Amino acid sequence: MRDRVSRLGYAAYERLLRRELSGTPSHVAVIQDGNRRYARKQGEETTEGYTEGAQTTEALLDWCDELGIEEVTLYAFSTENFDRPEEQQEHLFDLIESKLRTFADADRVHDAEVCIRAIGETELLPDRVRDAIDYAEARTAQYDRLNLNVALAYGGRAELLGAARDIAAEVDAGELAPGDVGPETVEDRLYDGPTRDVDLIVRTGGDERTSNFLPWHANGNEAATFFCTPYWPEFRKVDFLRAIRTYENREASWRATRARRALALVRSLGRAEVPQARQVLRRFRDALPSGERDDIDIDEEYETAD
Repeated sequence: MRDRVSRLGYAAYERLLRRELSGTPSHVAVIQDGNRRYARKQGEETTEGYTEGAQTTEALLDWCDELGIEEVTLYAFSTENFDRPEEQQEHLFDLIESKLRTFADADRVHDAEVCIRAIGETELLPDRVRDAIDYAEARTAQYDRLNLNVALAYGGRAELLGAARDIAAEVDAGELAPGDVGPETVEDRLYDGPTRDVDLIVRTGGDERTSNFLPWHANGNEAATFFCTPYWPEFRKVDFLRAIRTYENREASWRATRARRALALVRSLGRAEVPQARQVLRRFRDALPSGERDDIDIDEEYETAD
């Protein structure tokens, strides 16, 4: 009976969260933390945590497809993971290889038109993992509805350092003028993907840090962050919906802040161009919360200037 009540409560909460959402981020990046701690809590071998976490990853892709999210980047194996015991590394490599091949052949991946790509220093990975990457990328290269980036042997500092070295070499060789170096120059020399900036970073496991993950695409875009306590194998759909709600609330707050600044600027310009000022004022007023919108009467503000 208690389990049934719990399931009903969970379903009701999920429906409530869905109703509260008016949109979704285009690109979500996920730091899947807590697999080992989950295994220890369950009294299992550490490797079992990664195996159960892989099941959550599969569920995540279903949620993203259902919600219309266009791009997902998973932090699957960082450069720091090479410092872990060899047994753990080998289990992770086996799991990554298996999941890449399984995803590449899965009907639901093809039905959802998922394009799989690996980003990172993949040349550091074992041959069997690189072969699986090639297989998954080739099998899904024709799709573009949902881009799945799997960060393998990835480190954000290494990515930026590699781009900086490439640019410096081209400048030194006379192939690139220093004055021509801009954001696009850097982006062209980053790893092959993502295709858009990160809107939301989700991290499980309780730690509140982004761990050198996608610094150019996330920090440069000032992505929203959602930190939660469940370990990755425990992460549920309602947790994901709460993350998206956090993103939406943050975006609404940003729009209101920008609108307040813009309104102050328009008002400070005086009434020299009344029609244009009315138009701009109306546009930014609409971005404010309803209580603040109601306090702004555009016609009253400019009635003596016509």
